[in-house]
Amino acid sequence: MQLLAYIIFYPLLWFISILPFRLLYVLSDFIYILIYHIIGYRKKTVRSNIALVLPHLSKKERLSIEKKSYKHLCDMFLEMIKTMNLSQKEIERRFTFSNLDVYLDLEKKGKSIAVLIAHYASYEWVISMNRVISFDGFAIYKKLRNPYFDKLIKDIRSKFKAYLINTKETIDVMKKNDEEGRLCVYGFASDQSPKAAKAYHWAPFMGHKVPIHTGAEMLSKRFDMNVIYLKVKKIKRGFYEATFEVLSEDVRSVPDYQISDMFIKRVEEQIRESPEFYLWTHKRWKHKKD
Repeated sequence: MQLLAYIIFYPLLWFISILPFRLLYVLSDFIYILIYHIIGYRKKTVRSNIALVLPHLSKKERLSIEKKSYKHLCDMFLEMIKTMNLSQKEIERRFTFSNLDVYLDLEKKGKSIAVLIAHYASYEWVISMNRVISFDGFAIYKKLRNPYFDKLIKDIRSKFKAYLINTKETIDVMKKNDEEGRLCVYGFASDQSPKAAKAYHWAPFMGHKVPIHTGAEMLSKRFDMNVIYLKVKKIKRGFYEATFEVLSEDVRSVPDYQISDMFIKRVEEQIRESPEFYLWTHKRWKHKKD
């Protein structure tokens, strides 16, 4: 059944990937109408999240953010598919770095690097940074249940020399690379909610105390990695700019959980700046303690 689903949907995904961007966004507008106005995909969750963390806005303002977030979500999903047939020249034009020198200076320190990112703007195209770096890049992701689609996602995200490792492989891969003296970059999208029972740390996020993922910080300390935050900004439809912000070059000297707090604070700043580009469809505040 899983193979059948893959055989049915793969030709459609491939067809989408060869569309010019102009037609891609026409399709995105249609999908937006379908999932927002007709299906109402996770609309209750999105509306609840926005109302919870942005209570100072009027109902009309929150509704505007809600609609814009769905439009952006549709764009980003199709942009990910488009990556299947996206040239390096095109990605270089559409996903740029404002201060690449900050990252390259860290490479000269001779330590592996942890890159912390949020589910904001185009976190899918962040993998394209591997085209401009020297270290081997690893993106950590959650494995899909369908092995055929899981492989497809890995192939798409690995297009620009990125290695994908699922959450269960992460420690073993890092340990092996460290023992071999291999300098690497590891990407962590750590802003979503961990299971409350397994949370080591709780911190305020958008006005509510919630459990925070601390795995990136713990692994950075274990393997003595430099830590940076990658702030991705949407310039206009289909165009993004990323900025590197150093969080620590001596992570083992930083008090526990401070790196995680610094990260989540930066995510909050981005959300408050332009909330329509955040991934509101997940129940990020389901374990909140007020």
